[in-house]
Amino acid sequence: MAIRKITLRRLSMPLVQPYRLSYRTFEVFEPFFVEVEDSDGRTGMADALISPGSSKETPEAGWAYCIEQINAVLGLQVDDAKARILKHFETNKVATTALVCALEVLEHSPLLDIPQETRLPLLTPVNSTDPAKVPAELEDWLDQGFRTFKVKVGKDVSGDINRVKAIQQALAGRATIRLDANRGYSREQGEAFVRALDPEGVELFEQPCDSDDWDANSAIAKASPVPLMLDEPICTLDDIKRAGDIANIGFCKLKLKRFGSLERLRQGLEAVRDNGMEPVLGDGLGSEVHGWLEACVARTTIRNAGEFNGFLKPTDTLLANPLPFEDGSIVLPAGYVPHLDRQKLARVTAEEQTFQA
Repeated sequence: MAIRKITLRRLSMPLVQPYRLSYRTFEVFEPFFVEVEDSDGRTGMADALISPGSSKETPEAGWAYCIEQINAVLGLQVDDAKARILKHFETNKVATTALVCALEVLEHSPLLDIPQETRLPLLTPVNSTDPAKVPAELEDWLDQGFRTFKVKVGKDVSGDINRVKAIQQALAGRATIRLDANRGYSREQGEAFVRALDPEGVELFEQPCDSDDWDANSAIAKASPVPLMLDEPICTLDDIKRAGDIANIGFCKLKLKRFGSLERLRQGLEAVRDNGMEPVLGDGLGSEVHGWLEACVARTTIRNAGEFNGFLKPTDTLLANPLPFEDGSIVLPAGYVPHLDRQKLARVTAEEQTFQA
């Protein structure tokens, strides 16, 4: 069927508490939200958040790109529309993903089928920056069922090491730690950090240096007592192969919004394992709809804690049947399909445009 209507929204979703990265602190998530409808009445939805500072993409350019592509694909068949949009993936990864995934949902990709109940454990970030407050926060997360924790580093080597030690002591072997520098270290800082790091309970160290500085990240991997994981540089199958050729790069983290479609994400996750590494999946900046999409792909592709936990951070849900979550895990019931709560969607919509063929 031909594409009849597309609605593009920019959402503004306040967070329960600030979400701190090395390059920015978020108090609100502002994803692009796309709804599509074909001439047979089928509908699909998806969203993705452009994070300023994470890449060269900007929200302003992404919004303009979405409008350009929407006008170009109205009236096209779904397969033709996806192919046209994906031609521009390299320069507009996040916006392309939102558009293409909405079309995949419309045509009901087989990756969205949930034949039986599936539990997908998630990690959660450690938010406390005061070491004295870390133990109480960790006990609360443990009581909620979490057993993998994301610890942000990348600002100050000495302070980062002291905070990691405090977390290791408080956990006392009861959970796993993933360290993430969000590209915040220089090569020298990253090497100093791994030399001072106690590997006890640490699963991996994520993206110490700039995305384009493969040499620096490789040098830190060589010096590290724990495997490194690359994140931001991993957008294609060639990137995965390049990572697999570097000693002590044990993990690659993929995000749906950097791969363009559900099917391309699945292929990427399988390629990580084919190249001798373990795949990790998830976007901590994703909405509930984005988390559902990543969880559906994760169901058959990953075997560790997912990082698609962004939906837990906003104050409210977008869905009439919220993404099920209990005991530290997403729990997808057999046949689960999300349904929008139109009143809640309207409440968090900051900008909206509708286009019709």
